Amino acid sequence: MTAQHQNPPARFTGDANPYGGGDPYADHRSADFPFTQYANLADRQLGAGVVAANDEFFAQRENLLLPERAEFDPEHFGHKGKIMDGWETRRRRGASAEHPWPTADDHDWALVRLGAPGVVRGIVIDTAHFRGNYPQAVSVEGASVPGSPSPEELLADDVKWTTLVPRTAVGGHAANGFAVDVEQRITHLRVNQHPDGGIARLRVYGEVVPDPQWLSVLGTFDVVALENGGQVEDASNLFYSPATNTIQPGRSRKMDDGWETRRRRDQGNDWIRYRLVARSEIRAVEIDTAYLKGNSAGWAAVSVRDGVDGEWVEVLPRTRLQPDTNHRFVLTGPAVGTHARVDIFPDGGISRLRLFGSLTGDGATGLSARHQELGG
Repeated sequence: MTAQHQNPPARFTGDANPYGGGDPYADHRSADFPFTQYANLADRQLGAGVVAANDEFFAQRENLLLPERAEFDPEHFGHKGKIMDGWETRRRRGASAEHPWPTADDHDWALVRLGAPGVVRGIVIDTAHFRGNYPQAVSVEGASVPGSPSPEELLADDVKWTTLVPRTAVGGHAANGFAVDVEQRITHLRVNQHPDGGIARLRVYGEVVPDPQWLSVLGTFDVVALENGGQVEDASNLFYSPATNTIQPGRSRKMDDGWETRRRRDQGNDWIRYRLVARSEIRAVEIDTAYLKGNSAGWAAVSVRDGVDGEWVEVLPRTRLQPDTNHRFVLTGPAVGTHARVDIFPDGGISRLRLFGSLTGDGATGLSARHQELGG
């Protein structure tokens, strides 16, 4: 199987200057990529993992998915050489003294399990701090494999891999971004570096496409959760942290693991607008302010809209919130809709929003049709 579209080349090529002291990120090359509006499907918090690599001699593969940006310590050396915060393989060599160079086909690879299967919209391969030891080029393939396959099963001949990023030259010490235009549900990636080298971080942005059979068996579930296919469409303010944090799995672990706005100096309020996994019937709401102690929202309200052009209907009236507290509300009646909005007053933040309910009949039918259309 091959991709239907070709992606534009990476924005950066060539070596970066050798590290000269001071802030190592001062000359890091990056850009604003429009696809970063989507959730990171390779987030460890969602359950992503680097399940195998053919070589990790200098630096281990698991570093690829660490949430924080890569660090650089110029004095950090070990028995194998310079210790880097990323995935780094040894230098490849040719077959003989007459041919000491790697062949055109030589490459190293890592297998990545996405935390939530979905349609990939963009990929960032960051070579931060790999200034002269980054790969000459990279490529990325995707596959849709059900269940929990082993590395051996993923490498089997019958697995169909689709090209998401064709072999493309990249730059050292740079965030290399690639827009992806492949309408297919992906569960695993094969990240290739040609012929060898190091990659600091991998980010895979896209839309979650859940398994409708799994959601059907669950019956009642969180219809706005990221792992179930919910999505943040817009928010009034993202000054301190992304709104997508509010639909991540589990409880917040620290203050910046939620959503917090700047302080308002007007008479307005802040809000987040969500798209539900599909048309749903909501029966209960949770609003958590964990770790937001002096900056929790004062009050919150929740509204639901049925369809893109539907009217907003308030299902939870403006309610006082307590700091560092999980609030639970049973609705007086089921609320049917495709979108939801939480309004906070006047500003501050919440850590999580949970909307518990089930899919409507047409919501389940639409979700199953999209799942099948995307090859799930």
